[in-house]
Amino acid sequence: AATDATQAEATVTMLAVAAGGAAGSVLRFLTSAWVVAHWPRHYYLATLAVNLVGCFLIGLLSALFLARTDLPLALRTGLITGVLGGLTTFSSFSLEVLRLFENGQPGVVIAYLLSSLLGGLLAAWLGMLLVR
Repeated sequence: AATDATQAEATVTMLAVAAGGAAGSVLRFLTSAWVVAHWPRHYYLATLAVNLVGCFLIGLLSALFLARTDLPLALRTGLITGVLGGLTTFSSFSLEVLRLFENGQPGVVIAYLLSSLLGGLLAAWLGMLLVR
């Protein structure tokens, strides 16, 4: 019976990750579509926005979940691994940095790198700070 319960929990958790990943990916797509429609030359701002929001939320949620270990694993994993994993994107960030560099925009590359790295760290810290 314990093995059946463990298997059921693992299945529910995987479904939560899959559903969360789908939701996060759709949110990222909608963000990109909106940014490109309004500022096509600054397409990379969509990735910056979702990554900074994702960093803030992962800081906030991880601090919350450390304080609230009673919350179901499927909820915790579905939100952090699923939604935030689908929402944020390191691969798109990397490609955009290369595209900007190839397009002869070194100043934008440096600003994008610094704002992504330092902004992400600051956002995660602020999210954690809000819970603590």
